Amino acid sequence: MTLTLDEAGLALADPKAYADDRRFHEALARLRRESPVHWVEAPGYTPFWGVTRHEDVLEVERNHQLFLNAPRPILGTAEFDALNRERVEQGIALRTLVHMDDPDHRVIRAIGADWFRPRAMRALEPRVRELAKRYVDRMVDLGGECDFAREVAVHFPLYVILSLLGLPESDFDRMLKLTQELFGGDDDEFQRGTTNEEKLQVLLDFFAYFQGLTAERRRHPTDDLASAIANARVDGEPLNDFDTASYYVIIATAGHDTTSATITGGLHALIEHPDQLERLQKEPELMPLAVDEMIRWVTPVKEFMRTAVRDYDLRGTTIREGQSVLLSYPSANRDEDVFDDPFRFDVGRDPNKHLAFGFGVHYCLGAALARIEVRAFFEELLPRLGSVELAGSPVGIATTFVGGLKRLPIRYSLA
Repeated sequence: MTLTLDEAGLALADPKAYADDRRFHEALARLRRESPVHWVEAPGYTPFWGVTRHEDVLEVERNHQLFLNAPRPILGTAEFDALNRERVEQGIALRTLVHMDDPDHRVIRAIGADWFRPRAMRALEPRVRELAKRYVDRMVDLGGECDFAREVAVHFPLYVILSLLGLPESDFDRMLKLTQELFGGDDDEFQRGTTNEEKLQVLLDFFAYFQGLTAERRRHPTDDLASAIANARVDGEPLNDFDTASYYVIIATAGHDTTSATITGGLHALIEHPDQLERLQKEPELMPLAVDEMIRWVTPVKEFMRTAVRDYDLRGTTIREGQSVLLSYPSANRDEDVFDDPFRFDVGRDPNKHLAFGFGVHYCLGAALARIEVRAFFEELLPRLGSVELAGSPVGIATTFVGGLKRLPIRYSLA
């Protein structure tokens, strides 16, 4: 059944729609064609404008002084937004880089920036490749059949980012569970509960853990990223406990969940397009291009919200002061005006102007690390891969924010 235009718009606020890739992209394609700046009135949500064209997403991203992250950086229900505003007033709300605007954003971002610059990434790469080998070897140990998403892909980038932070391996499973509860709050399998209070409790559990870590690193500084964050100073003063914990949260969660989604979705794309798998195995020099194509294909960050500080005309539509826009990255990354045959998975795609990492001042801090991890994993896997096929149906996570496949059962042979 063909979606109406209103139904296509409502898909932007439906977590289950994001788990149905074909149906979701059908909705996005219709919005791009017929209503690229579309007013969405979804039950339970404060209305917003859905922005689905690459050019328009870029325009909003470039105008970061006119379209602010605060007070609504991601899509949430009206009840959740109200509860979050209350938490902000109480000084106990999550305040990551995602939630900030300049000048705070610029200052706070600088605290961790050096840890993700090219020089630091080159120094980290041998460790990343060592871990990639460990997890491809694990596929051998699993005996030729596994749920790749659960048993391999989710653990490799988790180990990388938490090692960079300096967390003990004994805490990795706890971090994984909290991350899945945070990003999977709308998914029946991962959610801790259905009420907003239960969902916010996940954040409080994160805060409690990281407040303990902050205290420890301030007493006993080390040479890891956690210590750099704990001991950072702004205008001569340390960050308060919630800003410090918020910094840890964004690094520890987005720093692995997005990458594991890309690795899982990238392997699924290669299975579904065996000609591209064969091409990449024969032409390994294409790997950097293939990595960006996997990132475009999956687009693990589904949306960010921005709020207009004054009236603004976008593609002939006036967005009023105080109204919010949803930037749909999966849609921008399938825009027919930008990508040649956008629904073709092409490991040699060049140019590839995807927006999966955002653009401008809010460009993803960990983009270089994500590329290194994805490249290292597939450069280890593909030369050893004899065959691979699906061993069941892939399953996507229900989310409007961050995610991809949560199940990828595969059967394979590995050297």
